[in-house]
Amino acid sequence: MTNTKQPAGKKRAEGGAGQAENPFRDAEFYSRMRDYTEREAAVAKELRAIVERGAGKKRSDPRFSSSLKPLLGMVKKGLLFSDMLERIAAGTEKGLWEGWLTAFGFELRGVNYDKVGARNARLALDIGAGAKANAAFANAGVPNWRSLVAEDCYALQMEKADAKTQPKAYAIFILDPAPK
Repeated sequence: MTNTKQPAGKKRAEGGAGQAENPFRDAEFYSRMRDYTEREAAVAKELRAIVERGAGKKRSDPRFSSSLKPLLGMVKKGLLFSDMLERIAAGTEKGLWEGWLTAFGFELRGVNYDKVGARNARLALDIGAGAKANAAFANAGVPNWRSLVAEDCYALQMEKADAKTQPKAYAIFILDPAPK
């Protein structure tokens, strides 16, 4: 008799993609793990699973990403996050983009500021242990938000840290991608 149960983190074909399984996508598993694991260690384990699996690229435009719904309805600096993204895509109020995004835990990594054409904005959401977005997702009851965001994002960026600081992790989204 062979053991067909695959240990967490091992490579397993999913729909032919051949990506590693991320058990943290399951909210029930995440909750059970959090019952016996300290917060920092839990985030480190989840980030390791996210890196092994890679970016899912399911909905890389943040306006349409189901994993970002808790953020899309939030108001900061007098504006809904969803409205802010629409204004960025439209190219209005360019000077405010970075400040608006920072309030939600995003960084603007690159953008086309031309008056016409696609913005092609690369937005980086901090998914590390001290992420600003953590409170919004916690209030919405989404404990495993990092794994869900990683499924939607276009790319992941991990920055190594020294012994005194936490590693930085970002989920990269593309706003208004150029037509192919």
